This record gives sequence, structure tokens and C-alpha cells, in this order.
Amino acid sequence: MTGCGDKCGHDLEHANSQERRILIIVLFINAGMFVAEFSAGLVSGSTALLADSLDMLADALIYALGLFALGRARHWRVRAAFTSGIFQLLLGVGVAIEAIWKTVAGVVPDAAAMGLFGVIALLANTTSLLLLTRFRDGDINLRATWICSRNDMIGNIGVIIAAGMVTWLGSPLPDIVIGLLIAAVVIRSAWRVMIEARMEL
Repeated sequence: MTGCGDKCGHDLEHANSQERRILIIVLFINAGMFVAEFSAGLVSGSTALLADSLDMLADALIYALGLFALGRARHWRVRAAFTSGIFQLLLGVGVAIEAIWKTVAGVVPDAAAMGLFGVIALLANTTSLLLLTRFRDGDINLRATWICSRNDMIGNIGVIIAAGMVTWLGSPLPDIVIGLLIAAVVIRSAWRVMIEARMEL
């Protein structure tokens, strides 16, 4: 029995090491994409890009929380997941407010920049999702990180579609609508993570 316990402990330590390495990689991917997309969003005047970039920032914070939770007691992992849900919820509300403000301003964004950075972000998030797929059935904290990457890909596709619609219509409305949709997805996911974490607590 002691031998089995030692082996299980070694396996858990090895698993935690793998998870930590993956989380560090996706943390840097998301942090880098936040800087790139946020800058592009400011320059191009795109609500959708800004929304997507802030989503990247929230995810980077969530992955940092995931790293903090690894190897800790279960209640720490659940609390980290709950905190990540709060981050996402605040992000979604902030993006919705920004999109409403852009509706009043009526500035047409740079569709070319939107499309370019939408594609780059999609590639980055696809990489993150593939790296995290093995953990999608793990504990709540790791499931939360996988859900974040999946939602990001939906947002990236939305940005690309919005760029095409802005080019076609010459209107900022598609950019604003996609920004609001991204906010809605973020808020819904955040709420689900918070409820699940609350139940586990």
C-alpha cells in the first residue's frame, strides 16, 4: 500500500508539473495578445478588438490564478476559480458599457486592422485550446481555463466577421454588435463558473 501511495504522489506531482508548464505557456500567449490587440483596438477604434483584448487580459489573470491554485488544497482551487469568474463578469460588464458608448460616438473602425488581429488572435487561442484540451475534464480550476480559451475563439471569429461587415456596410454597427455579443458570452461563462464554484464551496 505504501508503494502505491508513493507512486500516486509521484504521479500527482508529475501531473502538476505538466499543468504548470502548460498554464505558463498560455499565460504568456494571452498576455502578449492582450498588448497587441488592445493597441490595435485603440489605433483602429474597434470595440470588438478592445473587447477581445480585455478578454485576453482576463484570461491571463485566470491562468495566473490557475498557477497559484496548482498543488494547493481543494478549497484554494475552488476559490481561485470563483475569483476568475468575478474577473470575467466585471470584464463583460465593462465591455458592454464601452460598446454602448461607441454607439453614441459612431466612429467607423479600421476593418483591415480588425481582420488582421482577429486572425492572429484566433491562431493564438487555437494553440492555447489545444494545449489545454487534456485538462478539460480536470478540476474546476482547469476546466475554467479551458472554457476561457474556447470562448476566446468564438470571440475571435466574431471579430473577423465584424471586420467583413464593417467593410461591406461602411458602418460601425457590426463592430459594436460583436462587442456586445462577446460581452454576453463572457458574462454567461463567468456566471456558470461562479455558480459551480459556489456549489463546490
